[in-house]
Order: sequence, then C-alpha cells, then structure tokens
Amino acid sequence: MNLIQAIIMGLMQGLTEFLPVSSSGHLVLSSSLYKYFTHKEFVSGSSEEVVFDIILHLGTLLAVFLFFKDDIIKITKAFVNACLKRDFSDSEAKLALFILIGTVFTVFVAFPLKIVSENLINLPYIVGIFIFITGCILYFGEWVSEKKAVKTDKVDLKTAIIIGIAQGIASIPGISRSGSTISTGIFLGLDRVSCARYSFLLSVPIIVGASIFYPVLEVDFHEFLNYNWLAFVVGFLVSFVSGYFCIKYFLKFLGKHSMKIFAYYCWIAGASMFVFFKFFA
Repeated sequence: MNLIQAIIMGLMQGLTEFLPVSSSGHLVLSSSLYKYFTHKEFVSGSSEEVVFDIILHLGTLLAVFLFFKDDIIKITKAFVNACLKRDFSDSEAKLALFILIGTVFTVFVAFPLKIVSENLINLPYIVGIFIFITGCILYFGEWVSEKKAVKTDKVDLKTAIIIGIAQGIASIPGISRSGSTISTGIFLGLDRVSCARYSFLLSVPIIVGASIFYPVLEVDFHEFLNYNWLAFVVGFLVSFVSGYFCIKYFLKFLGKHSMKIFAYYCWIAGASMFVFFKFFA
C-alpha cells in the first residue's frame, strides 16, 4: 500500500459511498484494474485490506457525523428522553427508533450474504452485472416517482423495515447502498431529499457496527506494525473530505434533479466492467 493507492481508494470511497453508484463495486473495479495492469495485488494481504477498508469507511462516517451533527444530536436526545419517559410520540424519537429497526433488518439480511459478498470480490465481471442492476433500480425508482403526485418527508415503520432490507441486500458488491435505499424510499412515497437524509443517517449504525465487528473476526493484530499507517491516514483524510463535499452537493443535486443520470452511468460502467473482465482480462 502506497500513498497514490491510498489517495485513489480514499477518493473512490468518499465519492461513491454517497453517490448511488456502489462504493464496493468501484473499489472492486479499481483494485481489479490495478491488478490487471501491474500484475500485483492492490494491498499486501487480506488483514491489511480489511483494516484499510474499515479506515476508509470511518472517514466517510466522520463526514456523515459532521454534516448531520445537528440532526444526530437532536435525534439522540429525543430518543434518550423517549426511552426515559417511555413515550415515542416525538417525531425525532420515532425517527431514531425507525433507524434502529431498519438496522436490525439490515443485519438479518446482510449477515447471510457475507460469504457471497466476499467471494464476489474476486469476480469483477459479476460485480459489473450488479452495478448494471443498480442502474435499473435507480431508473425504476425515478419512473415510479414521476407517477406519484403526492410525496411525504415522514418515515413510518413499514418504510423503515423495507429500506432496512434494501440496505442489507446492498451488502452485495455492485449494489449501491445509497442508491437502493433512496430508490426504495422514493418507491414508498418519500421525496428524494428526505430519502437521502434518512439513507445517510441509516448508514451510521452499520458502519460503526462493522468497524467493531470485522476487526475482531478478520484482522491479525500481530501484523499491525507492518502496515503503512501513513497511507492509511491519507486514505482516511481523503475519504472524509471527499465524502463531506459529496454529501453537501449531492443533496443540492437531488433537490432539483432526478437520479436517472446515475442510472445511465451504472449501465455503462456495469456493462463495460462485465465485458472487459469476462472476455479480455
């Protein structure tokens, strides 16, 4: 792992984590292309790869925390008060509860898919198919949105459960987490900006949980001193900065435009990835 690799991966994570194009799919794409052209693995070992991936996600997690800090503080306070009073009538307390419920359903769906997801990392042409499917999800969500005259900014229990399931399915490399959750919300009647806000807040428990869970299972702590920690810090900073500005401008974009342009991109990227790695790599 060198600084150039760290910058590329950090930028890829920061941009694609929040844009509806699949961060996992693009990380597979970049690492597969690097391996194809250099005949070297992008990272030195599986344990280092896990740690670096976690660090990149922590960078984008910090971006979410800082951008939505007021929302997170308000929701957390409302949830604590609701627990103490045993009264969840407050809208922010309900939102916190729905995020937790959605997270539970995400785990139930994502955990059984873990083995499948890990195997797909070495099959980039299959990941290309899933990126193409992401494009279909985005386009269908926008098509449904155009048919619905009335939209809401309120998440209910049914919406929380279904979006949580969609987030779990997005553990498959190539299926965009933000794309699937936002499109699902649009399909269920939410407006785009509210969908994106809920999607980004819903990502927080999953990233925090994975950052705690995966090191215990996957990381060889004896190798820690051998990692290029300077590259890791650079990757973290790049993913944080690019992620923060991506959230800011993506929300502005959604306020005025549809996500069809991302659907077109996913179709082109997914098809190209499939053809290249299936027939030429």
